[in-house]
Amino acid sequence: MGFCLPGPGDEPVRDARQVWATASTGTSHVERDGFHHGTVRGAREAFAELLPEMPTRYLRSYAEVHLYGLISLAEACADAGLDHREGDLRGADVLTARAGVDSNYDSYRAWHDADPATISPGDAKSLFVRLLVAGTSSDVGPVQAALLGSTGANYTVSCGCASSSVLLGIARMMIAAEQSDLVVVTGVDRFDTERVLHGHRLREVVERDGVTVRHNSDPPAAPRHDRPMRPYDTAGDCMNYGDGSVTLVLESRAHAEARGARSHGAVLGQATTRGGLNSAVAIDTGGAGLAEAARRALGDHTSLARIPYVNGGGEGDALFTRIESNAVRALWGDKSTEVLVSSQEACFGHSGAPLGNLGTALTLMMMREGRVCPTANCRTPSPVCTFDPVPGQSARALRFDRALSFNYQVGGVNSALLLGGGDAC
Repeated sequence: MGFCLPGPGDEPVRDARQVWATASTGTSHVERDGFHHGTVRGAREAFAELLPEMPTRYLRSYAEVHLYGLISLAEACADAGLDHREGDLRGADVLTARAGVDSNYDSYRAWHDADPATISPGDAKSLFVRLLVAGTSSDVGPVQAALLGSTGANYTVSCGCASSSVLLGIARMMIAAEQSDLVVVTGVDRFDTERVLHGHRLREVVERDGVTVRHNSDPPAAPRHDRPMRPYDTAGDCMNYGDGSVTLVLESRAHAEARGARSHGAVLGQATTRGGLNSAVAIDTGGAGLAEAARRALGDHTSLARIPYVNGGGEGDALFTRIESNAVRALWGDKSTEVLVSSQEACFGHSGAPLGNLGTALTLMMMREGRVCPTANCRTPSPVCTFDPVPGQSARALRFDRALSFNYQVGGVNSALLLGGGDAC
């Protein structure tokens, strides 16, 4: 596991210990000086520390999002005991999840805004390179593969908040089919604050033009920066964006055992469904598609009776709380009130592509620690919840070795992961 997430000061959160210290106490690193956005600070310093051999000419060409992806990758390799400098990952497949076009936009904007009268030849060259690589072959995934010297598959998937969850499922299938022994999966995104600062305009557009919404007449809540996101809370009415990256290294059991590697846990199943909606911005709050994804992920491997915990995808919007509540009720029926469902999105902000990886990493940590992290920023659970959202700032004791992790989004895409702790098979 490796991370590059917003921290409490001027350094990013980079390892599992730091992530656990944040999530287990329901701490949020999203707000600073009244502005609610999960900003990664100190990425260039962390990059220089982890990868001092990287030529400075490369560093000048990288956007922030490249740094995030390389930092989390370097941390994950170190955590796994794999040395990319010695060629330990040359045969690895490198899969990267992206939900935005941030690096392309930032490179174009930097070029467009540059003043020809004052820009130096060196800066002009750097800006030109950034524009060139952003639009061709050097987004985060190819840069990661180049760092590892990978000879395996390398591609990027972008399907919003479910992106890294989908890639974890693909990585699992590749390993199960013996197509690969080692797969590196990264989710990474950056949200330009100038573009999302006026996110409240989304509601104005929705209210003016209308949006296809099933089971509920309310439009989706807009992202906001003037108040905190509160998943599953009565006061939840918005979400805050957050930047960052999370990398997980998946191995076949034989490959891991051959090199004496320790295991955080296992990805036992994954399924993706769509809601069958007729609009890319529609919302089906009935939760049927999410419940079906969970059933497919479980398959014949694990029964619902063995699942006491779900790492949820709640991000503060009441509509998303309703989706998850309906899905949990559809799965567990009258026993749904006994199921613990918590979300840690408010710790670092709604980061898009990294969310599936982050939920997986945190769930495996919870199994190891025997404690369920609370839902960050949830104080008074919404009456809509059909489950226990673990409010407050203290982790709840629970011994378990199977769990589900949910990701879903506007447009009806749903992903469910079945996870196992320790040496789960």
